[in-house]
Amino acid sequence: MDDLLHEKEQMELIRAWFSQYGSWLAGGILAGALILFGINYYQGEKLNKQLEASQLFETLANHVGDGDIEGAEATAAELAAYEDTAYAAQAKLAIARLYMDKNRDQDAADALAEVLSLSGAGELKNIARLRLAKIYLYQDKAQDVIDLLDGNKNAAYAARYSEALGDAYAALGQVTQAEAAYQAALSDALSASTIDRALVQWKILDLPKAVAADEPALEPDAEAIVAPVVEDADAADDTAESNE
Repeated sequence: MDDLLHEKEQMELIRAWFSQYGSWLAGGILAGALILFGINYYQGEKLNKQLEASQLFETLANHVGDGDIEGAEATAAELAAYEDTAYAAQAKLAIARLYMDKNRDQDAADALAEVLSLSGAGELKNIARLRLAKIYLYQDKAQDVIDLLDGNKNAAYAARYSEALGDAYAALGQVTQAEAAYQAALSDALSASTIDRALVQWKILDLPKAVAADEPALEPDAEAIVAPVVEDADAADDTAESNE
């Protein structure tokens, strides 16, 4: 009998609790269901977007392989709508290479510069930055290379960045900075294997050593030049008089 009364009391407490908090519980369950639905929907849309971008990039790769500039540009323009995916950056890297094959180096530089502003580019920005630096060197824009690379700290690309900086400083005649950059490329423990060490060493040996191009040449001392001339003239006069 006592057990039966105890169960009834528990049921009354449960009914009272549901009466007071039942609407909150139902609302919480509904909110949780909506959040779960939203997450699943977002993930599904994200996956669909990735698949669409992947298909477009495959089309772009075919155009690039065929050397079809117009087709590649049209597909790359469509991929611009997927800038939060890695495919948008990959598309610009691919079309930049095609531009270089077609001797359109400025178009290639513009495409690579756009990669640096993409939100979904990630590590691809490092590749774009290095390729852009090489185009700047090709265009004789050494200072642009320095502005682009100086201060960029990336362990995987450090040696290649340093080598490009060395090339830029050498082009500007700044020998001391060029040698320091080349030495940095050779000494980087993590990424030195990514460069041609022998080539970098030859670049160091090829730098002018006698007078650094970035140091002003010493002006000759006018008095030091005039004095010997005067002394030689006096000596000549003495010799002429003795002969007479």
